[in-house]
Formats: sequence, C-alpha cells, structure tokens
Amino acid sequence: MAVYSAQVAWRRRDGEVFVDRRYSRAHRWRFDGGVDIPASSSPLVVRVPLSDPAGVDPEEALVASLSSCHMLFFLDFASRGGFLVESYVDAAEGLVGKDADGRIAMTRVTLKPHVVFAGDKRPSAQDIAALHHEAHAACFIANSVKCEIRVEGSAEGQTA
Repeated sequence: MAVYSAQVAWRRRDGEVFVDRRYSRAHRWRFDGGVDIPASSSPLVVRVPLSDPAGVDPEEALVASLSSCHMLFFLDFASRGGFLVESYVDAAEGLVGKDADGRIAMTRVTLKPHVVFAGDKRPSAQDIAALHHEAHAACFIANSVKCEIRVEGSAEGQTA
C-alpha cells in the first residue's frame, strides 16, 4: 500500500468578509516534490473575480489525473511491446452534469490521445486498441472513479 499526499492551502484575503460568500476561491496546491500550483474553483462554478481562471480547478485536475494515469500505463505497455512512441498528446475533456441520483458529478471523461509511433516495429490498429484497453484497466485513477471514461485515440506510424 502506498500513501500519497498533497497540501491544499487557502487564506482569507484582507478586507474579505467571508460570511457574505464574496471571498476568493484562489488557493495553492503543494506536492511532496516541491511543486506549488495555483488553484481555484472553476469560473463555470463560481464567477470571476471570486474564481481565478489562471488556477487549476478540481474538475480540470480530475481530467488531467485520468489522462496522465492512462498515458503512463499506455507508454509502459507500448515500451514492453517493443513499440517506439515518439509522442503522446491528449486533449482530454470532462463532462459535468447530473448523475443517476440527480447529483452534480463528473459524468464522463473522454481521453483523446494522439500517439505518434516510430522505429522498425509498428503497432497495428488492433495493437493500439489493446494498449489503450490494457492501460485503462490498469489505471488505478480510472478504477477509482465511477463516471464513464472513453478513449477516442488516434495514431500515426502504425501498420495497416
């Protein structure tokens, strides 16, 4: 078992009343490696200036976590299969709506990875689909969420 941690820190700004609900949602995320990231509520949830559009919001972070986890497993499995991956870029999207219980939730995440392969050994479309399937099954972030996760990938450099 492994333990992961993050520090989330917020502080009321000078002059903010707070109980009037007109306070900044900007805060910081700090991770064990020393990375310090500006974060905020989504401007789609709490309007600017109470949200900071430059900060990462929890919804974006969830989508990025799913995408990153999938990518890391995909790259590992491709490497094990002898396939040379030149690049991997995912334009992932998350959809927030009402779930089956009528609560607001992330209802679907669509991963849209574009993978470029090089080298002598090239994967077929079936190989790529299998790599995505295996990556999805292994991703413990995907195994931890209940929304639908789709993979709509594209690739260059595969065999016919």
